[in-house]
Amino acid sequence: MTPHPLLEAITQGTPAVRRRAMAKAITLLESTRPDHRAQADALLTELLLHTGKALRLGVSGVPGVGKSTFIEALGIYLIGQGLKVAVLAIDPSSSVTGGSILGDKTRMEQLCAQENAYIRPSPSGGTLGGVAEKTREAMLVCEAAGYDVVIVETVGVGQSETAVHGMTDMFCVLQLPNAGDDLQAIKKGVMELADLVVINKADIDPHAATRAQAQITSSLRLLGFHGNPEHDPHNAAQWRPRVIQASALQHQGMEDFWAVVCEFRQMQTANGRLAARREKQALAWMWERIDHGLKQAFRAHPQVRALLPQMQADVAAGRIAASTAARNLLAAQAG
Repeated sequence: MTPHPLLEAITQGTPAVRRRAMAKAITLLESTRPDHRAQADALLTELLLHTGKALRLGVSGVPGVGKSTFIEALGIYLIGQGLKVAVLAIDPSSSVTGGSILGDKTRMEQLCAQENAYIRPSPSGGTLGGVAEKTREAMLVCEAAGYDVVIVETVGVGQSETAVHGMTDMFCVLQLPNAGDDLQAIKKGVMELADLVVINKADIDPHAATRAQAQITSSLRLLGFHGNPEHDPHNAAQWRPRVIQASALQHQGMEDFWAVVCEFRQMQTANGRLAARREKQALAWMWERIDHGLKQAFRAHPQVRALLPQMQADVAAGRIAASTAARNLLAAQAG
C-alpha cells in the first residue's frame, strides 16, 4: 500500500514543510466530503505508529479568565526548556451565522513567532463540550509531527463542558480570584474532573487569590471524598488535585505549573492510570464516531428522507407527538 503523501512531510519534513503538511492534514480531517473522510482515515492509521509520546494537556475556563495569555506564557516557557509545543485553540461558532472569528492565534503573537510552536485555531462548529469535532484527530497529527506537548484550549466554558477531559492526559481549569463563593467551587462539572486548578491573574488581587486558593483546595478535598474515584484522597498512589496561583500576563507561576504537570505525569505513568486513561479515551472516541456515522446514515437513508418532510410538518402543526414521529422515522430506516 502506498503511504499517504502527507505522511513523510509530517514525520520527517523540515519545520516549515512540516507545519504546512500539518495544516493540510488537519484541514483534510475537518472536511465532511466522503472522499476526504476516506483519505483522512487512511492517513490517521498511518500516523498512529508515530503518536503516543506527547503530553496531552487540556486547558479550560470561563470566558475572560486568560486562557490564551496563559497558554502563550506557558508555551514560551516550555520552548525555553527545549520542548516543542502545539496548541489547538477552539473558537466558538455563531449559533446565528455559523461563522467563527478564530482570533486566539492573534492573541499569541510572541508564541506564533517561535519556530518550535504550532498554533491551529478551529471552530467548534456547534459541537458541545468546549472542543471541536476533530480535535482528537488533530492532536494525533501534532504528536506524529514530533511535538512534545499538545495543548487543547477550549472555548470559554461553563460548568458542564467537560469533553476535553475525555481526550487529554491532564485537565487544567483556570479560575479567577473572587469568581465565586465556597458553594460555587464545589458545584459538579469541570471542578470535580480537574487535575489541576490555576488561579490566574493573581497579581490583580493577591489576597483574593490566596483566599480563592484556600476555598478551592478545601472544595477539591471534599469532592475527592464524595466524587471522582480517580482522585481518592485515601490512596497515596493516586493523584490529588492541586491548586496554584499564576499571573500569565507577568509570566509568573509557569515554572511551578510545569513542575506540577511533570509530577502528575510521572505518578500517573507509574501507577498505570495514564495508559488506562488513554485506552478508555480511544474506545470512547470510537463510539463517538459510530454515533456520528449512524446519525449521518440515518439522515441519508432514502425512506427517511422521503418521510421526513411530512413528519416535520405533522410535529410542527401538533398533529403528532415528536416521540411518535421519531419512532416512525426509525421504523422507516429499519424497514
